[in-house]
Amino acid sequence: QVQLVESGGGLVQAGGSLRLSCAASERTFSLYGLGWFRQAPGKEREFVATISWRGDTTYYADSVKGRFTISRDNAKNTLYLQMNSLKPEDTAVYYCAGRDGLRASTVDKEYHYWGQGAQVTVSS
Repeated sequence: QVQLVESGGGLVQAGGSLRLSCAASERTFSLYGLGWFRQAPGKEREFVATISWRGDTTYYADSVKGRFTISRDNAKNTLYLQMNSLKPEDTAVYYCAGRDGLRASTVDKEYHYWGQGAQVTVSS
């Protein structure tokens, strides 16, 4: 069972930046497609970004395109989400997720492993 642990959340002013990290317990991490999702209070969980096992394919939600960057370091078993130009509407709990497949995926039901979540709060 893969364990994923997020870190790097916090409180930031609008226009600021944060970098989330997600550390995995398994060396087979490099064989997983990975993603970031988020859930704001009172809203459904939504897709943010995804990356393939080699990092050569990425997809982003329209709401974060051009501001967020997903990346991975397979040697360190770590996934990242660099978030720039943050807006109050980015406030949410952010979850990293892994799937038993090499491809990137925007569909949360295709993911098998989830982290516990990291709170990101953007003040106006």
